[in-house]
Amino acid sequence: MLNVFAKVFGTRNDKEIKKYQKRIIEINSLEEKYQSLSDENLQNEFFKLKTSVLDKKKTLDDVLYQSFAITKEASKRILGLRHHDVQLVGGMVLHEHKIAEMKTGEGKTLVATLAVALNAMENKGVHVVTVNDYLASRDAKELEPLYNFLGFSVGVIANSNQDDELRKKEYDADITYGTNNEFGFDYLRDNMKYDLEEKVQRLHNFVIVDEVDSILIDEARTPLIISGPTNQKTADYAKSDAIARKLVRGQTIEPKKSDEKVIHTGDFTVDEKNKVILITDQGIGKAEELYGVDNLYSLENAMLSHYLDQALKANHIFEKDVDYVVKDNEVIIVDEFTGRLSEGRRFSEGLHQALEAKEKVTIQEESQTLADITFQNYFRMYNKLSGMTGTAQTEATEFTEIYKLEVISIPTNVPVTRIDKNDLIYKSEREKFEAVSAKIKELHKKGQPVLVGTASIEKSEHLHELLEKAKIPHTVLNAKQHEKEGKIIADAGNRSAITIATNMAGRGVDIKLSEEVIKLGGLAIIGTERHESRRIDNQLRGRSGRQGDAGVSQFYLSLEDSLLRIFGSDKIKGIMERLGIKEGEHIESRMVTRAVENAQKKVEAMHFESRKHLLEYDDVANKQRKVIYNFRNELLDEKYDITAKLDGHREEYVSLLLADLDIFPDSSYEDYDLDRLISRLKEDLNISLEKSTFENKNYEELSDFTLASLNKIYAQKMGLAIDDQKSEIERILYLQILDNTWREHLYSMDTLKTGIGLRGYNQKDPLVEYKKESYNMFLELVESIKFEITKILFTVQLSEEEEENKDKEVIDKILTDMQSGQENMTMNLASDGTPIAPQEKKIARNEPCPCGSGKKYKHCCGKSGPKKGLAARN
Repeated sequence: MLNVFAKVFGTRNDKEIKKYQKRIIEINSLEEKYQSLSDENLQNEFFKLKTSVLDKKKTLDDVLYQSFAITKEASKRILGLRHHDVQLVGGMVLHEHKIAEMKTGEGKTLVATLAVALNAMENKGVHVVTVNDYLASRDAKELEPLYNFLGFSVGVIANSNQDDELRKKEYDADITYGTNNEFGFDYLRDNMKYDLEEKVQRLHNFVIVDEVDSILIDEARTPLIISGPTNQKTADYAKSDAIARKLVRGQTIEPKKSDEKVIHTGDFTVDEKNKVILITDQGIGKAEELYGVDNLYSLENAMLSHYLDQALKANHIFEKDVDYVVKDNEVIIVDEFTGRLSEGRRFSEGLHQALEAKEKVTIQEESQTLADITFQNYFRMYNKLSGMTGTAQTEATEFTEIYKLEVISIPTNVPVTRIDKNDLIYKSEREKFEAVSAKIKELHKKGQPVLVGTASIEKSEHLHELLEKAKIPHTVLNAKQHEKEGKIIADAGNRSAITIATNMAGRGVDIKLSEEVIKLGGLAIIGTERHESRRIDNQLRGRSGRQGDAGVSQFYLSLEDSLLRIFGSDKIKGIMERLGIKEGEHIESRMVTRAVENAQKKVEAMHFESRKHLLEYDDVANKQRKVIYNFRNELLDEKYDITAKLDGHREEYVSLLLADLDIFPDSSYEDYDLDRLISRLKEDLNISLEKSTFENKNYEELSDFTLASLNKIYAQKMGLAIDDQKSEIERILYLQILDNTWREHLYSMDTLKTGIGLRGYNQKDPLVEYKKESYNMFLELVESIKFEITKILFTVQLSEEEEENKDKEVIDKILTDMQSGQENMTMNLASDGTPIAPQEKKIARNEPCPCGSGKKYKHCCGKSGPKKGLAARN
């Protein structure tokens, strides 16, 4: 019924094309005007359009006709290529945030120039995404003269070996070509940088994705992940465990009178009720001696105090066979509510590694996700997304639902004359390949070129062996060497050429035919198996019959093929048996071809649901990612008021602390546990306050006094620093905590996602449960970040010293350590495994000066004018 209506009234696609055709008349009407202009005057006309857009006097839509007409004329002069009317339609489709479906050979690369030149006028950058480095470099090189003529610069993000400085320059160009992987990974790497100036990408304004179905459909299920080793050093856990065992456990002696202090004996005390360890001054001194450091709480040793705290908890609070068990050289958590083993779960914040060190089992250094994003969410960040491909209509629903992209099928410039024959179906795979080999031999003898598409490398190699036995010359491609493949695919239309390729090999390269080959029947396409997606089959067929050339395509199938084996092979097998099909014979029927296509539709629908389901999960993480990355960018901005942020954190800490100690506005003074309050302040922030100062206060007075005390102590601690050093210390430490906690959160989210499906057995929707749990985890993450930065800024000890630049050294060291972690990450991603050269060793201020004077470096070449400064106490 729908088909009848479409024939009578026309489809929506037909109506859209008619609208574009009316606009083409307007564009072509300007052709004579621009033809008569000199190159210089033509450039001036384009510059005037660009100026009117930048001055906000006109919109891009206002100047579309003139821009397209000038680009068309410039292309004719510079490239020797004139845009056809259907290519003008394609350009308008791309500009309007849609997908242009154009058959192979219709000149999609040239189509893009129209929308690129128009949108580049805004000076916000235009990205053109291709499926491989070869196509990115080729297109940029071929089109650069045109773009340069119009006043635009062109950049190429070719491979991972480019350094950041070069990549930044390429992204700063008006138009940037590159692959989807490079664009995505650069975005993730940018959000791990510690300086806004180091970021390479700029705005995500307008992007055209070439072969959009390959990138946004086929690769959508594969997320981009940057992973690396965890920051913890396993040796530090083992060393901390050994030191913890040497410290002597003491006692907490409660005061008998109100004016007496709580006394802590030994090296540390244990509050088993609240699971808290308190290290005494005596214990700190002993630990510093055992670690071989001067100050356990200095900036550079901040993690050691954390390791020691966890080691003491592991040895004195957590019990084997109660809180955990040791099984198969692993520490496994015991669920405190069910008593069951929680295999796969791990304690966070290094506690699990501390328990592994205690039990002398292997301390696991986990490789963790440092940053991740799916292509779906990366490309949806752009203000405007559009795409081009030869095959998109079969996935139109997915493009609309996921990306809000409408697919417009654009008519060919010349009608397609390729003959698409019905499928041939054989009983066995062996018979099918024998028939394919015989057909290739027949066509080769005639001189007609053949392109054979296979579903896998394994099948390519099998056919290669058969042709070698038959002594038929041929070339095999398996989508590995893109540049070499581009050349071979381009030559696949030569007389007698036989090319075997996996379906994706050489994509984006046209196969041009000579007159002689066209007379022989054009390029013959043989498919050795139906793909799960009709789109991939259509891509293979589309290699033949470009620009109205002659051509033929046919698929050879067998009942042993994956698709037929899973869907409907019994029915087809029954037909073959009833017809008495013998060895080597086949059936050829439009009905059978339709049955195969219906099977493909089922598989496509199944994959669409799978991708949609994965996206629903990733959308949850994506919202959190945006919040964290936006806040991270604020921290990197030197104008950001971090002081106000930290003031708010301290105020929030006091409120949460009192609530945690059951001290509320309606609580009576008799219910206040001031000893616990003082103990917590000591444990959390390493500050000591007299109990008497807290006595006889109501809730509001107690809250205000506690906050005022914290603010005073913090101001004194930071008062030694000059303003820029103070804010730099705060900013760098905040970034370090933010990055570390975000990475741990990503790990927890992965773990949650892995097991969430089991909730379905309990009649619960796993997605709803995932959203609920991940939201709660994110709230905990935010609270954890606030607490950790408050804690570390109080516990880290800073002191005034004559070593005037020591504070800057420490900051630089932290930054270097953080960035070295990124170097490890980058090396993990490097395809060639080339190690990154280590940075030149920095001279410590107390080392002998390298000039040979015999003085210390700080008193010689490293000397600067005396000034008051803040330094971490060594």
